Amino acid sequence: MRIVIAPDSFKECLAADQVASALARGWAKAAPRDEIIEVPLADGGEGTTVALTEALQGELHSVTVTGPMGEPVVARYGLANNSDTAIIEVAEGSGLHCVPPDERNALSASSYGTGELMLEALAHKPKVLIMGLGGSATTDGGAGILQALGAKLLDKEGNSIPAGGIGLGKLASLDLQPALDALGNTRLVVACDVNNPLTGPNGAAVVFGPQKGASIQQLIKLDANLAHFARLAKKQGWDISSFPGSGAAGGIGGMVAGILGAQLRPGIELVMETVELESHIKTADLVITAEGAIDNQSAYGKTPAGVALMAKKYGVPVVGFAGMLGQDFSALQTQGLTAAFSITRGPMELQSAYAQAEANLEQCAEQLARLTHALSKGD
Repeated sequence: MRIVIAPDSFKECLAADQVASALARGWAKAAPRDEIIEVPLADGGEGTTVALTEALQGELHSVTVTGPMGEPVVARYGLANNSDTAIIEVAEGSGLHCVPPDERNALSASSYGTGELMLEALAHKPKVLIMGLGGSATTDGGAGILQALGAKLLDKEGNSIPAGGIGLGKLASLDLQPALDALGNTRLVVACDVNNPLTGPNGAAVVFGPQKGASIQQLIKLDANLAHFARLAKKQGWDISSFPGSGAAGGIGGMVAGILGAQLRPGIELVMETVELESHIKTADLVITAEGAIDNQSAYGKTPAGVALMAKKYGVPVVGFAGMLGQDFSALQTQGLTAAFSITRGPMELQSAYAQAEANLEQCAEQLARLTHALSKGD
């Protein structure tokens, strides 16, 4: 049999290549003669830089940038095609995983480090800069990125506004030309995994703020500050809020598209295209995908949905594994997912689930291989 393993990462637990390797080891235990193809994926969040750089046979570079709470963090960017293509992701410089849960502060978390990462990549003068948006700790509308690129975001006294979404409330004037000059002639392509608007009940703050440490009162403040930013930008002719995806990564989606002129693309589609997943799936007997959670949101631009839709095109069955399985993923099954299973063996603390994830993935893949081959013998 020909088995294609195409998972995403398990957020804050395992990288996509680790998930793929665990599943491959498990399958090989039960069916060592099968052909197993590992294709780690990402949908714009954690792992996008590695997945795309490796797919393009490029090189990863590590630099130290300013983390979301002001601390130094080591972030990676990729270069490929003789440095004509650069790859970065928000999760590397401004990711939620960079901040311990008890230290998360949605009001002051800044995207400044992502701007620094962009500058490092832009120093190589790439023709195209691919940027993944998922996994951010920030809700600052990309203000930190703009400041790192040289833009002036000033308060009424002419001082730079404070870091984070809280600073947007003090914003009185914008000089964005230095950021545009920093981008130069590089074309910006952005991998985005959500369609949320910038503000409102489905906006960046209200939907994603809680996981970044925001209280209800803080969500209201952040939403108002993002709206204030959008109004000031609009007065200067910049639209950062009227289109789907403007709320991605705490509003970075709106900023990069509306101000920096980025092309927003569904993250999973961009990654699948780059790694040439279709060429592997069309001749597969079975596809295995995986993500930290499979639920009613998975059908909307997430990795399992992208994989399922592509496999459905060729009539190939798809099995999904997840650390947590939601009560309703029927939309995903309509898209082509054959079945989904949780890898956890029973009720346990989150940290225990993280610690056992690799072994559990391996065990589940082994059991699936045993079942698959037993059923195929009965045909």
